[in-house]
Amino acid sequence: MGDPLGIGAEIILKSLPDFRQHCRFQVYGDRQLLAKLPASELHALTENFSKSPSDLQAGQASISYLDAALDHWRAGKIHGLVTAPISKAHVMAAGFPYPGHTEYLAAATEQDDFLMMMAGPRLRVTLVTIHRPLAEVSASLNVEQIVRTIALTYRSLVDWFGIEQPRVAVAGFNPHAGEAGHLGREEIEKIAPAVARANQQGYTCHGPRVPDAVFHEAYRGDWDAVVCMYHDQGLVPFKMVHFADGVNLTLGLPLIRTSPDHGTAFDIAGQGVADPSSMQAAIRLCLDLVQRQRPSTS
Repeated sequence: MGDPLGIGAEIILKSLPDFRQHCRFQVYGDRQLLAKLPASELHALTENFSKSPSDLQAGQASISYLDAALDHWRAGKIHGLVTAPISKAHVMAAGFPYPGHTEYLAAATEQDDFLMMMAGPRLRVTLVTIHRPLAEVSASLNVEQIVRTIALTYRSLVDWFGIEQPRVAVAGFNPHAGEAGHLGREEIEKIAPAVARANQQGYTCHGPRVPDAVFHEAYRGDWDAVVCMYHDQGLVPFKMVHFADGVNLTLGLPLIRTSPDHGTAFDIAGQGVADPSSMQAAIRLCLDLVQRQRPSTS
């Protein structure tokens, strides 16, 4: 359910009726906020978050919902996970040492090779660095990390999306992809060597592509995914196109995990006006990927 003070409960309740005929659900959250769910669908871990709890309590609840879902996955009771938005401030107040769901799920499943992919009908982007301050991105980039991102992106397009020969573009870091080193050397020293190595390993990719053009190319259908160097490089164009129907998909985990591409929306929580489109897209993609991995459940 995500943060109990956000719109998680509302978008879940609005979304599930469209999918009940296709699969069974288990929702982890607050009993009162999810009271409209059948008892068989609700795993209630809190009782009432309508009385303005503290940030600490909201963060603790968010973590408890996630941990319960992971316990059920380990026990084989669920096969895919859709997470509603959490508040980083609230979970950090509760002692959560991770910048987001993605990093926590990777640690909890003991995975070092993982990525965030944002997926929509027109664009897919993956990120070499995720929740890193912009001032630190350049120094943190290295050839090995970029190759790993390209490889996992390529394999996921084949294995999860059924694309036999993915067309992967790798964005540059600087304006005009560095302009032959005149506007920065990250392309020459890190990105181009990574592209060459990835191609040598069989992960066909192209780059460094000029960042201000590559997303237009992807939007018109030239690329199946764009590998981006940092968070906002990929998410700004993605959310411009797919704010309502984009999905956050974590690559490299032993379970399918998707999430809406928006936040907790505290400003409209409890008003009944939240748009469930991104949650519906997240459920749809999770269901599609689970069925592709487990054909007998379809």
